Amino acid sequence: MGDIGKKRELRLKRKARVRKKITGTPERPRLSVFKSARHIYAQLIDDTRGVTFVSASSNEKDVKDNPDLSQKNKTDVAVFVGKLIAQRAREKGISSVVFDRGGFIYHGRVKAVSDGAREGGLVF
Repeated sequence: MGDIGKKRELRLKRKARVRKKITGTPERPRLSVFKSARHIYAQLIDDTRGVTFVSASSNEKDVKDNPDLSQKNKTDVAVFVGKLIAQRAREKGISSVVFDRGGFIYHGRVKAVSDGAREGGLVF
């Protein structure tokens, strides 16, 4: 197994450890964050039914076509994705969430998504 496979395996172990303690409910869904080298993804999940309420990512047309983000770095885009998921959650009547960092350290783009979601009105 190469370096990349080992890093992924370790992240998945951390993710499993985090997920043992965190569960999303209909009243307080789980805000799950995933980051790849280029993009960041966030979704609100109800684990009791296995349903995703809303999602947002840097790979969406709304984000890609935004002229304010054309010259921004990935962290700025992550803040925008956090605000976007908060806006969509409020439209669905969701105001409180549980944050799931997905095995990534709470730093950089993962922290930026949570900061954007807080700015957008979500309560953790």
